Order: sequence, then structure tokens, then C-alpha cells
Amino acid sequence: MLAAEGVHVIVHGRNEDRTRGVVQRIIEAGGTAEAALGDLATDAGADHVARVALAGGPIDILVNNAGFYAHTSWENTSCEDWLKVYNVNVISYVRMIHRIVPAMKEQGWGRVINIGGGLGIQPIADLPHYNASLAARHNISVSLARQLSGTGITSNVIAPGAIMNPGVEQWLREAAPQKGWGTEIGDMERNAVKELVPNDAGRFGRQEEVAAAVVYLASPWADYVSGALLRVDAGTVRSI
Repeated sequence: MLAAEGVHVIVHGRNEDRTRGVVQRIIEAGGTAEAALGDLATDAGADHVARVALAGGPIDILVNNAGFYAHTSWENTSCEDWLKVYNVNVISYVRMIHRIVPAMKEQGWGRVINIGGGLGIQPIADLPHYNASLAARHNISVSLARQLSGTGITSNVIAPGAIMNPGVEQWLREAAPQKGWGTEIGDMERNAVKELVPNDAGRFGRQEEVAAAVVYLASPWADYVSGALLRVDAGTVRSI
């Protein structure tokens, strides 16, 4: 979506085939893109990704979206699990901010867009380490915005709700027979949303809807938006 707006996109990933596949799809659609492979869970990996990304000049827009979670609860989430999730979900963001933002300051314009999540605002009983890591992403985004005051760079965070993707669809198909959610994917989605993440749209979000929020925050129309949290969740998180 950014490429369609004329942005030259540097696609980061750890899996070479998947990463280069995204690059190829962008090019086939008429955009321009390149790959930067590496593991942001380590300083050396982040150094390599930043070196490749910055080879052609400063980065104008940094979208931090690396992360993972294991579906565990308080009883079976070890301290090692907490540290691993925090390193990947939070420190990877910090690593890229440290490496990319200085060049933004030199040009006097830039965007840092961190992907957080509704569980960082309204945590559930399970995934305690993941919930906390999302809250930390939200916090560092606002802190960074204050630090970047007057530089021409904004820092904001997007908090998606439950988003449909291939993994979620596979989980729905596996869980539906036991939970009585129906046999058609549309019925499975509606019933799962009603039971697990009730919202005003009655469905899961789509990846494109999160991407559109990124495009908005990256645009000149968002010059006056800084330190903000933009929820893309159809009201799953209730606020006054």
C-alpha cells in the first residue's frame, strides 16, 4: 500500500523466500522495493538490517512490526519466556529506532510508526508477557514523540484488534468443530468474534485496514498527529 503511494519500500524479514516474495509482488504491481534480511532480536542482526536499509540514503518512514507470542498463560510462562518476548517485541523496536532515526533528524522530517495492539490497553488473562510487551510499545512510542519534539519527526502507535490472516483462518477451521461455530468460514468468523472479541463490526479486521492506518500516519496529512494511539479494532476496546 505504501508502494502504491510512490514509496520505495525496504522489506525486512528473516525468511528469505517470504521476504523476497513480498518484494516481487510490489515490483509486479508497479512499485519499487528491496529486501533487508536479518534477525532484529540481536544487535548484530539489527546492525546488518540497518546497514542494508541505509545503503541508499536515509529512511523517511520506519514501521516497526517485528514480534511473536506463544499461547501460554501465567502458569506456564517462564521468566525466560518473558525475557524472550520482551527482547523481540520491544527491544527490536528500540534497536531500529536507534539505527534509523538519527538520519531522519539530519533531514528534519520522518515518521516512526510502531504497531502495538488492543491487548496492550485491555489485557486478557492469557498471554501476560505478550500483553505487557504491547503496552511497552505504546509507552515507548509516546516517550519517543516527546523526545523528537521540534525535529519534524512524529512517533505514533497503531493498535490493531483481532485481524484475519492465514494463521487465524487456519485456527478458526481447526477450532470451529469443537466450539460449534459452523462449517462455513463466514459463520466461523462471526461466531468466533461474538464469543471472543465482540466489536461493532461483528468481524475480524483485515490486514489492509491496518496498512491504511500506516499510510495515513506516514502521510503529510498526519503532520499534526504525534504521540497518538490509533485503534483499528471496530470498538473491541471500549473507551469513553
